[in-house]
Amino acid sequence: MSDPTDIRVPVRPAAAAADAVIAALPGLTLTGAIALGAFALRQVPGVAMFSPMILATVLGMLFHNLVGTPAACRAGVVFSLKRILRLGIILLGFQLALSQVVAVGAAGVAIILATLFATFVFTKAMGRVLGVDPKLAELIGAGTSVCGASAVIATNTVTEGSDADVAYAVACVTVFGSAAMLLYPLLPGLLHLSPRAFGLWSGASIHEIAQVVAASFQDGPAAGQFGTVAKLTRVMMLAPLVIGLGMIAARKAHAGMDARRAAPPMPWFVLGFIAVMLLNSALTIAPAEKAQIVSLTNFLLSMALAAMGLETDFAKLKREGLKPLGLAACAWGFVALFSLALVKLFA
Repeated sequence: MSDPTDIRVPVRPAAAAADAVIAALPGLTLTGAIALGAFALRQVPGVAMFSPMILATVLGMLFHNLVGTPAACRAGVVFSLKRILRLGIILLGFQLALSQVVAVGAAGVAIILATLFATFVFTKAMGRVLGVDPKLAELIGAGTSVCGASAVIATNTVTEGSDADVAYAVACVTVFGSAAMLLYPLLPGLLHLSPRAFGLWSGASIHEIAQVVAASFQDGPAAGQFGTVAKLTRVMMLAPLVIGLGMIAARKAHAGMDARRAAPPMPWFVLGFIAVMLLNSALTIAPAEKAQIVSLTNFLLSMALAAMGLETDFAKLKREGLKPLGLAACAWGFVALFSLALVKLFA
């Protein structure tokens, strides 16, 4: 028999959404302020050569590791790192046309697939050599070969590593992806790479989508657009990778996959990016409006990269020891050199 004094007020979806927005405001304010600071910093002589996305990442890292990110900002930082990032990537579709995607070609797709497979296998093998826990090695391999933190989290649905393993792998791919983002723009001339070749190399080897955008656009619009398409082609391989790992895990356990393993996370924002790109290919947008969209996209991606910097904790890397960090460094070096060799030979 129910208790007549037990009166429960149902939570309305609108009220829950409002509460979530209010909880995210401090973090959104922080990431927005860092993004604005990155744009302002470009006014300093000599700093304008760096994109606001790169500067936002560095400022976020410095703030988190020197000052500390307030706990109240956590929800907004996560919101920026996930929702704002995906919105920015979808809006990137306005900077691309279908003809540019077709230009990636069979050779480009083959380079991306070969790099992904070889990097994952290399990381797993090197993990055994270095004595790194197999689950942590698998997470680092997925993050390096596919798409950074999102690949780590998705892969863990079948790897089932500990929270510490996930945090360490995310920190590793963020640190080395950020290092690639800062280093790559210095290399096109030295390596004699055309904008298309540099974009393909960036998209095939840098960890996070936003890091690819930040690095590749440093070499001009053509490199940036080609790099974005190459990276998103790589991101679409996340679902097949997780499904494949789930099948392997199930076979090893002599049991069928459960529902969770059979339905890995799907990067739906990639479909949004494709839809916007097709729209941009079919319509003619006025230059002034296009410039406003580009500015908004750059700001949103800068917010996301500021959040990425705020999520990078150097102390976590130190606490977990050097072997996994060494594995992540080896994987980073392999994906960069292997993909560069393929680009040089076939692109």
